[in-house]
Amino acid sequence: MAERIVTHAEIERVLPGIDVVAAMERAFATYAAGRAVVPPVGELLFADPPGDAHIKYGYVEGDEVFVIKVATGFYDNPKWGLPPNSGLMLVFDARTGLPQAVLLDQGHLTNIRTAAAGAVAAKYLAPKAISTIAVLGGGLQARLQAVHLMAVTACRRIALWARRREAAEACAADLTAAGFTVTVVDSPAAAAAEAELIVTATAATAPLLQAADIRSGTHITAMGSDTETKQELSTAILGKADLVVADSIAQCRVCGEISRALAAGAVDQAALVELGDVVAGKAPGRTSDDQITVADLTGVAVQDIEIAKAVLAGLE
Repeated sequence: MAERIVTHAEIERVLPGIDVVAAMERAFATYAAGRAVVPPVGELLFADPPGDAHIKYGYVEGDEVFVIKVATGFYDNPKWGLPPNSGLMLVFDARTGLPQAVLLDQGHLTNIRTAAAGAVAAKYLAPKAISTIAVLGGGLQARLQAVHLMAVTACRRIALWARRREAAEACAADLTAAGFTVTVVDSPAAAAAEAELIVTATAATAPLLQAADIRSGTHITAMGSDTETKQELSTAILGKADLVVADSIAQCRVCGEISRALAAGAVDQAALVELGDVVAGKAPGRTSDDQITVADLTGVAVQDIEIAKAVLAGLE
């Protein structure tokens, strides 16, 4: 492919033709098989105004390209009418090092691949019978997580909590339009009390859920804690779980829910399982409906590689 700049509008046109859940399954299986070279995440944290920038990059052995992704989150942006997330992806020829494409996705591909990863986790780890999905968060990712779950579960009932009631109501309206029946609840514990599948999609820096909030047979996908400063689950939840799954054990040792639980001695690193091994059938996922399972999704560069390749293939 000749060097080109791909606009956000072009990316939006291509995405409906991509099975992003299947793409993330491939990404995780590739990573767990050791075929992806993924260096540690580069990270910038900002206090005033609050924000972060992540640099994720890598390549898959035998691929023709490698990818560098920059994703930003600045949480006061909506006060000024700006989106909280942005970013871009840079695609290079793996044989020559020459740039092939700049994907001006404004963080959209990161949002989509993150939501699709949540669907993968639920596909392999959630119980078969789900009456209610608890969603913690009222932002775009909370919406996307719910919508992408439609591909892997027939459940269309959501108990929704967000820190700001107005954000929760707006999110509930959008998810209702998408086909869900949504109840806005007053606390994270109230959402968890109704659910067999919990998705946490917040920027919380202190636990929203405690071990006593989690019922037997529940699966939790925690995806908001992608820096050392964030935490959505108490470490006791991971200690209580029958199975704790990481998107990347190496990465989850330094950020995410697992890093906190390891530091607290609540979990044993030897017992951790990678999601890609579950997808590939090399490790068991949920083995009974009464298990408590947790997936810690911190976001791995191989996901960005896979979705960038899919977008470029769709443009050809």
